[in-house]
Parts: sequence; C-alpha cells; structure tokens
Amino acid sequence: MSDTVTPSVLFVCVHNAGRSQMAAAFLTHLAGDRVQVRSAGSAPADTVNPAVVEAMAEVGIDITAEVPKVLTVEAVQASDVVITMGCGDTCPVFPGKRYLDWELPDPAGQGVDAVRPIRDEIEKRIRGLVDEIAPAS
Repeated sequence: MSDTVTPSVLFVCVHNAGRSQMAAAFLTHLAGDRVQVRSAGSAPADTVNPAVVEAMAEVGIDITAEVPKVLTVEAVQASDVVITMGCGDTCPVFPGKRYLDWELPDPAGQGVDAVRPIRDEIEKRIRGLVDEIAPAS
C-alpha cells in the first residue's frame, strides 16, 4: 500500500546533466523516502556537468555517482508530477499527470559561478514542492 501514498516526481531536461540532476538531488535530500524521485533527459549527455557536481557539493549534496538517463515513456507514466526544464516538445504528455514547466537557465558549458544561482533557485522551488506534495509529518 505504501506505493499509493508516495508521490513520484520526474524531472526532465535535455541532457539530464544539470538542472534535472540538481532538482532530483535536492528533492531526494529534502524529502527522503517521502517522495519517489526520477530524472531523465530527452538527449542525455555522457556525464553530469562537473560545475553542477561542484555547486551541489558546496551545499553538502554529493551527485558524483549520478549518470544522465534517457527519458522513457515508462518513466513518465510512473510519475505523478512531471517537471520539465526546457525540453520543449520532446516531453511525452499523458492525461492525468501534473506537468510543471520550470524555466531555468541551462548550466551547460557554464562555470560554477553561473551554476550557483540556478542551483539556489532550484532549491527554492524544490522546498516549495516538498511542502506541497510531501509535507513532513
């Protein structure tokens, strides 16, 4: 029965190397097992952006083991909330899912100084999301 009460969130961006990885890491960090977290990219990169890894390490979250994953129809179908971050028309849309589009700058090719404000904005949005879908009891 526990699966029915655990909301699931999928974060999607093009490369699954920056924004969606940060969002997934923050959600996992802040909500723990209260939320099922996935992330994927419509055209995944080979590795997570090193500046993103560094920016997350600065706030105590280690994402060095994360690997960009390809977006699958199954991942979307298995998620209650799908949060897109600039993946445009490549995100499959299914009825009954909640879609949010977070317009955030793409950290690809940026140094850690440019990634920090994106990271902080993502954290702010994730905290709001956690309060809404998985408040601490």
